[in-house]
Amino acid sequence: MKKIAIIATVFWVVLSCKTNPFTGSSTLNFYPNSQIFPTSFAQYDDFLSQNKVVKGTADAQMITNVGKKIAAAAQKYLASVGHADYLDDYAWEYNLVQDETVNAWCMPGGKIVFYTGILPIAQNETGIAVVMGHEVAHALADHGAQRMSASTLQQVGAVAGNVAIKDEETLSLFNTAYAAGTQVGVMLPFSRSHETEADKIGLTLMAIAGYNPDEAAELWKRMKAAGGGSTPEFLSTHPSHDTRIANLTAWAPEAKAEAKKFGVTSFK
Repeated sequence: MKKIAIIATVFWVVLSCKTNPFTGSSTLNFYPNSQIFPTSFAQYDDFLSQNKVVKGTADAQMITNVGKKIAAAAQKYLASVGHADYLDDYAWEYNLVQDETVNAWCMPGGKIVFYTGILPIAQNETGIAVVMGHEVAHALADHGAQRMSASTLQQVGAVAGNVAIKDEETLSLFNTAYAAGTQVGVMLPFSRSHETEADKIGLTLMAIAGYNPDEAAELWKRMKAAGGGSTPEFLSTHPSHDTRIANLTAWAPEAKAEAKKFGVTSFK
């Protein structure tokens, strides 16, 4: 029975792989858009109903304008690689929320929130595009569904260990080691890889939208100067500021070259 269960799990994992159109690599994803998006949209509406949404200001309009440009860039790119229908189920929405938290996020399906607290770090429209590209990239690459899938596998492994191990002392050691090992050795690196992937995809999207990708590293220099990010990288869900700055600096020429394929040769 154990062998059958293992084979079934492996078969399930293989069937659940999905190709990332931005990287060409296979990703683990058990959850289709039809299952994820309705819940995402409902949670987004609930969040907006409980928070102060900024309307009718220049900043709110800028968030919307930049979001539309990044979404249009994504559509251009996806069409160019044979995925013109990739965004059919997305329902883009961009909202600025009054909150001093230095953050922004995009839920599966294209539901985006910027907190007013990140605006001083962004400084201008191009800075907004850096953040917008990154957050949109998370949604486009199905990072939310991938995290859910990885968490499901983590839980399956824990259950399998608890079923297989009968000795209580050994079981206690297993649970402690498994929890720490999978978190530090699997889940956190998985999360950091998503952040890095979103940085790179976002850089390409902002360049195609006409924004200067050189400014991405500059934004993260400002983020570093503002403080935070003191957790050692291997214990964090995100790469360090220095890692991101180095990556974005190295990738900027590649993003410009990609934008040139779409006729974009000058940047805001």
